[in-house]
Amino acid sequence: MRRQAIQVGIIGFEGANALDMVGPLEAFATAGRLDPTDKASRGLYETVLIGLTDKPFAAESGIRVVPDCRLNDAPWVDTLIVPGGWGLREPATCAAVSAWLRDRAPRTRRVASVCTGLYGLAPTGLLDGRRVTTHWRFVEDAARRFPRLNVLGDALFLKDGRYYTSGGITAGIDLSLALIEEDLGQRISLAVAREMVMYLKRAGGQGQYSEPLRFQTGSVDSFSDLIAWIYTHLDRDLSSEVLAARVRLSARHFSRRFTSAIGCTPAEFVETARLREARERLVETRKSIDSVAKSLGFRSSDVFRRRFERHFGIAPRNYRERFAAARPTIAPPSQSAAGTP
Repeated sequence: MRRQAIQVGIIGFEGANALDMVGPLEAFATAGRLDPTDKASRGLYETVLIGLTDKPFAAESGIRVVPDCRLNDAPWVDTLIVPGGWGLREPATCAAVSAWLRDRAPRTRRVASVCTGLYGLAPTGLLDGRRVTTHWRFVEDAARRFPRLNVLGDALFLKDGRYYTSGGITAGIDLSLALIEEDLGQRISLAVAREMVMYLKRAGGQGQYSEPLRFQTGSVDSFSDLIAWIYTHLDRDLSSEVLAARVRLSARHFSRRFTSAIGCTPAEFVETARLREARERLVETRKSIDSVAKSLGFRSSDVFRRRFERHFGIAPRNYRERFAAARPTIAPPSQSAAGTP
């Protein structure tokens, strides 16, 4: 029997962040054409882009977007997504979106904001007393503007009742994968993540992503918590025996199950995780290469250097020299700028 498509509506407006709209749209659309249990099936999701009017509008980046319908003519949808962008912080746009959401959201199963989409949902009063998040740059301003909200700054996304909020930009895709998993299970959400060349779950919160995107992780079944733990304990003993003990399996059984689920051995996974983190620390900190190696659990600096060069095709010192100078620094907004996001 064919499953009825789940309707997802994404609001669009002049000055919206294009990725806030397109990222979730692509995630749901990918799920709609990819069901690993039945390759012939289609239409798990149907998406509709809802504009303030029926006229094309320009996103922050200048991309021209054509909405499917306007707010006044929008069909019923199961899930509503509000993107961020400077346009939503324009009083007229914010008022129009908030008024529509105030009426529509209580009759919608799920309502989500991406990044500063929180600024359109918060004025409705529907989030009062709830735990919410937004882009790390706007956390303090959102908390000041909306004191009835419990604004948490380090979460990738949060769920409180029927309302979901997510952090900066790409966190909207993380949230979309979580919503897909809620609806259709981990098997399909993982298939979508693989199709989009990203991981199903990321360890940690926004704090580690506030400058460059550091590292990602995906896992299935009982290894989800273990993978997150690995990424936050890269300096520890992460031998197969230690990891197996954490999930209460014998070392041999654990290695076999891990390799089958993740696609590489535990040792290969740990080494790759350490090297990816080392790559970021070389660029973001002034610690010596020896200190970076030690902080990530390598037995010696020589071992670290050899494995780094084998993995990335470049020596750690040369990598730092090549990329550190080119990496932009993202500073928090000034007090005056934060007052007028």
